[in-house]
Amino acid sequence: MEPILEINGLNKQLDGFHLQDVNLVVPKGYIIGIIGPNGAGKTTTIKLIMNLLRKDSGEISVFGQDHIQFEKEIKQRIGFVYDENHFYEQLSIDENRRIIAPFYENWDNQVFHDYVKKFDLPLRKKLKDLSHGMKTKFALALALSHQAELIIMDEPTSGLDPVFRRELLDILAGLMQDDKHTVIFSTHITSDLERIADYICFINQGQVVFCDIMDNILEKYRVVKGERAMLANQTFTAMLSGVIVNQYGFEALTGQSTNIQKSFKDRVMMEKATLDDIILYTARGNGNA
Repeated sequence: MEPILEINGLNKQLDGFHLQDVNLVVPKGYIIGIIGPNGAGKTTTIKLIMNLLRKDSGEISVFGQDHIQFEKEIKQRIGFVYDENHFYEQLSIDENRRIIAPFYENWDNQVFHDYVKKFDLPLRKKLKDLSHGMKTKFALALALSHQAELIIMDEPTSGLDPVFRRELLDILAGLMQDDKHTVIFSTHITSDLERIADYICFINQGQVVFCDIMDNILEKYRVVKGERAMLANQTFTAMLSGVIVNQYGFEALTGQSTNIQKSFKDRVMMEKATLDDIILYTARGNGNA
């Protein structure tokens, strides 16, 4: 598969935080979800890709080009939607559009106005008077109006009502039908990713824990439950993460369900883990719950 984004040995030191040796390959034509606890490094990674933060070391290549040396050319081909508004609050939607559109060689006014109509956006209303959801719709309309091949979204569904969240996910799913678009989608609402993502990258404490196909992840991980006495077996506990002990027994996460089932059979109960489970138990295992 042709990669649209490659990250090698990426490091960034911030106050009390270190993004450490991040390696990531994003294939073309898929939706890639980035998950992790708050402060794990999701937004920092996206800002480094967009060159909004300067990396300390490492390499970032987008469309096969260095993201700093060819920043102008690359950003012509990227659409981005951030959780926070980065446009002109005192201006209307249409005034913002008139300022932003000339920066994009492939800007299409007809596409923009089609999305304005679809999202029911008030063209003459100032951004400062719009709801968070309306601002997100505006940012998405901009991102989709200049034939962007890579859409980068940082917490785009945060604070949105369920109706528009579902509408947004449907729009992204529709974009993928022609295999010309790639979406990087960072969010803490993992149910959104379980609905549409092809790949999941899990970042915790500034490091990539895994990056794999969604189906592989959901097939691999299980929540394990059993009697507390089983925790005395070190071979068993070595296969667990984020153990929680209560008056009835214990529960934990495992990526070795086949080995556990083979060795301990009906002494344990296992159920499929959700992405939320994976984040929760991994964070607990690292003392970050």
